[in-house]
Amino acid sequence: MIDTPSPDAPLGASPIFIGLMSGTSLDGIAAAAVRFHRTGTGGDRPELLAFASVAYSNEQRTRLADAMAGGTAREFCRLNVDLGHWLADAAALVMQRAGLAAADVAAVASHGQTLWHEPGHSTWQIGDASVIAERLHTRVVHDFRSRDVAAHGQGAPLVSLADVHLFAAADGWRALQNLGGIGNVTVVPPLGVALPPAAFDTGPGCGVIDRVVTALDPSRHYDANGAMAAVGRPLEDVLALLLDDEWYARQPPKSTGREKYDAAFVTALIAACRASTGFARDEDIVATATALTARTMALGYDRFVPAGVSDVVLSGGGARNPTLIAMIRSALPLRTVRTFDELFFDGEAKEAVAFAFIALQHVRGLPGNVPAATGAAGPRILGTRTLP
Repeated sequence: MIDTPSPDAPLGASPIFIGLMSGTSLDGIAAAAVRFHRTGTGGDRPELLAFASVAYSNEQRTRLADAMAGGTAREFCRLNVDLGHWLADAAALVMQRAGLAAADVAAVASHGQTLWHEPGHSTWQIGDASVIAERLHTRVVHDFRSRDVAAHGQGAPLVSLADVHLFAAADGWRALQNLGGIGNVTVVPPLGVALPPAAFDTGPGCGVIDRVVTALDPSRHYDANGAMAAVGRPLEDVLALLLDDEWYARQPPKSTGREKYDAAFVTALIAACRASTGFARDEDIVATATALTARTMALGYDRFVPAGVSDVVLSGGGARNPTLIAMIRSALPLRTVRTFDELFFDGEAKEAVAFAFIALQHVRGLPGNVPAATGAAGPRILGTRTLP
């Protein structure tokens, strides 16, 4: 007999969730096993039990990238189910590392992979939750973004709820900046201060950098340790051209995605660098793409983040790139820039933990969005539940 939790079993004092995240950078699946402890003030404190980062194979990455550009109904259908298996594999791995059985897990929170995100109309994440439920014998909470979009929100950034409840500072405002494929920031008040946060996508995270590197050298998927950018020089004329985009001046709430920073964008960036004054080495092109992330962050902060918010905390894959971090510090000279790892736990686990927290809210029957961050008409319970 399979030992599974009751579909509607009440949550214990410290429930365990598995968070699964596959981002726009297409580097792989982040899987986190996290226990949420109730605090004396009625909040929650996350304890990361185990984390796994499962890289996609070249074939898997290609299938996902191709699906974002087009495909047949058969291809979409098969990829949806296959991704469900890849997500289940990642969840099983992190459960094994944490020593967890199905009965220990309140739910799996699966973000899946975004194939298309069109704020104001629709958003689409794939990764068949039924496969995960069948494979792991757990309930699965999934499809987090659709309800916020239906409520006239951007559907992003959704990590704002976790930023406010789990990662706020005790003594001041804090900017929590994620550097996944896309960059997004949540500006959160101090713990216990009942003021709404501000949140918005800042532009590219490390997705453009990764795709530029691969376009220049198909054997590479990213700029390891920022080594290429470190010996290159950002091309200022190209940056001026790229930053002359009305989207960066648009008032939040706002979101963007791979639909904006697509293959055509990467091709145009490389062509502009090649046509730049003087000879542009590959390292200069990667440095320009890296500087684009730092400069777009700076534009967003200068326009929409009060100068008094001096504490900036970086997470996501981009926080592993020392050259990008150095450029961000240079672009934000009046703010203190730190990494999430210094304050909490492995920053690459943060988004997976954030969606686990949204799933916890779902099971509790509580909202998972922050209307001030997404622009939704009001608080909404996010996600759909598939039972074990």
